[in-house]
Amino acid sequence: MSVLHMLDTDTASYLIKGRAPHIEAKLTQLPPSMVCVSVITQAELLYGLKRLPETHALQNVVRKFLSIIRVLAWDSEAANHSAEIRHQLVSTGQPIGDMDMMIAAHSLAANAVLVTNNIKHYERITAPITLVNWA
Repeated sequence: MSVLHMLDTDTASYLIKGRAPHIEAKLTQLPPSMVCVSVITQAELLYGLKRLPETHALQNVVRKFLSIIRVLAWDSEAANHSAEIRHQLVSTGQPIGDMDMMIAAHSLAANAVLVTNNIKHYERITAPITLVNWA
């Protein structure tokens, strides 16, 4: 049985930019239904496009990527995990970016493995998050 894998924004970016042969190899071992991104990653990728000219090659590549990959909607359970993670990190003086906290919370809510190149960053979270680095 396959486990759901959520790509965080940096991993998705490596894939989109074609800088990720290791990630591509891992993805071929999973059914497409077991790979996703958070809607938070979608927002980050689309924000990145806003900073580029409409004629930039990444405009089409990112939009195609988002049309192919499963994008999970944010929900109440993700919000609950987000509040817990943010409280834990801020109260211990170890905050990470808001979007990263939300992506981590979303992976917990979806019971997904979070695929990231920022392992040290996400390891600050005490919740039982599962992390892998395919980069």
